[in-house]
Order: sequence, then C-alpha cells, then structure tokens
Amino acid sequence: MDETWLYRYGPETKQQSMEWQHSGSPPPKKFRVQKSAGKVLASIFWVQEGILLIDYLPKGQTINAEYYSSLLVQLKDILKEKRRQKVIKGVLFLHDNAPAHRALATQKKLAYLGFKMS
Repeated sequence: MDETWLYRYGPETKQQSMEWQHSGSPPPKKFRVQKSAGKVLASIFWVQEGILLIDYLPKGQTINAEYYSSLLVQLKDILKEKRRQKVIKGVLFLHDNAPAHRALATQKKLAYLGFKMS
C-alpha cells in the first residue's frame, strides 16, 4: 500500500500545444501555464499480480485512522472477491509509518480483518 499525489498538467511546451493554421491566420494566444492544474491523493493497494484498489481522496478531506480503516474494509471485500486464496492463507500487510497507519484504531482494524503486519 502506498499513497501518491497525482498532478494534472496543461501543455508545457510550444511543441505540445501546436495547432494547424492557415498561413495568413493570426497566431493563437498562449496563456501562462501553471505548474499544475490540480492534484489528487491516490491510495493504491496491490499484490504481486497487480493493482487491487485505487482510492482517490475527496477534496478537502485528510487521511485519518477512520478513513484508512474504511479503505481496509474495502480491501478485504476485494480480496474475498478476487483473490480468495490470499485471504485464506492470510495477508501480510506492508505500509509506512504514517500517523493514520500507526493509529490504535487502525491496528485494531487490521487485527480484526486478519491482516498481519510486517
């Protein structure tokens, strides 16, 4: 499991924003391009075979223990549906030391769902 910021960019170079025009037409107006037109935080859960769950954090919300625990429940449901053998054998869960990951509520939810920590 990991989180990453995904950025949306506009055209950065003249080559990327080129348009076909007639020889006599005026050049298009170029607007100043900002570094990012927007960004969103994505939480990604995967196994060796591929991605299981991608969750995009709603604007104005932060990842806390309650939100993260709800993602763990979604992950458990997806594992039951797609990877039945993984749930039966047990899931070894690897994540970083973010506060939401270390919270007592999260640790209890992991134990309740049967995930083992590494």
